[in-house]
Amino acid sequence: MNIVLRGVRGSVPSPRPETARYGGNTSCVEVRAVPGCVTVLDAGTGIRAVDAATEDLRRVDVLLSHLHMDHILGLGFFRPLYEPGLEVHLWGPPSMTQSLDARLTRYLSPPLFPIRLRDLPCRLELHDAPRDAFELPGLAVTADLVCHPGPTLGYRLEGEDGATLAYISDHEPALGTGVVDGPVGWTSGYALARGADVLIHDAQYTDDEYPSHVGWGHSSVSQALAFAELAGVGCLVPFHHDPDHEDETLDALWANAGRDRSIAVVPAREGMEFTIGG
Repeated sequence: MNIVLRGVRGSVPSPRPETARYGGNTSCVEVRAVPGCVTVLDAGTGIRAVDAATEDLRRVDVLLSHLHMDHILGLGFFRPLYEPGLEVHLWGPPSMTQSLDARLTRYLSPPLFPIRLRDLPCRLELHDAPRDAFELPGLAVTADLVCHPGPTLGYRLEGEDGATLAYISDHEPALGTGVVDGPVGWTSGYALARGADVLIHDAQYTDDEYPSHVGWGHSSVSQALAFAELAGVGCLVPFHHDPDHEDETLDALWANAGRDRSIAVVPAREGMEFTIGG
């Protein structure tokens, strides 16, 4: 799997000189496992940078973790949606009250957006992501609910060679106790992250900030580290940086995070690219 981080910021886009090194676009990760197909995790403003050259592109899958605005704000500007005949699949969390189509149409329709979802020229299919395994080109995907306000999914992507990426962008596994500990089977997101080569995980707050944001659905720095160690991942990529955390703040937060720990820690930066497996 080749992975490119296209948007790493949480809550609201925050592009300015002080966030230029880590990036100001909201959540989006590009994954490629086989030629001609691309899988996109979330549709924040970073989705505009996804390499979607259509010359050999035959299928696009967008896996939405949830429908908060910072995760769908870029969807209407995603170029493949406007390619006539291109096969595009949108996957998202199921709801007991409305279909994914109905929920996304509340954004992709006037007065919030000039083009209606139903009028897009691509071959668009919408799916409730099953809370189980399903197949995409070159990838076995597992989705499951995680602790965050509203229906929210985390995803586990396994390549044909066994390489594994876990993506849990908005997550509060410490809700109720303030700490991340066992039993592992009762910890939100554990089954998705267990033994993953790379875990892209929420780390929005400092430890001092978290107590005033309990229940908002996000992790502190130490909670993200504890969750990654509990799950036994190879590398943690802290993600969903707070819009108020400028580059110097993030440098200081993560300067020594991997020291004396069993995992590697590489803070998410917009444009970061890496390969697992192969």
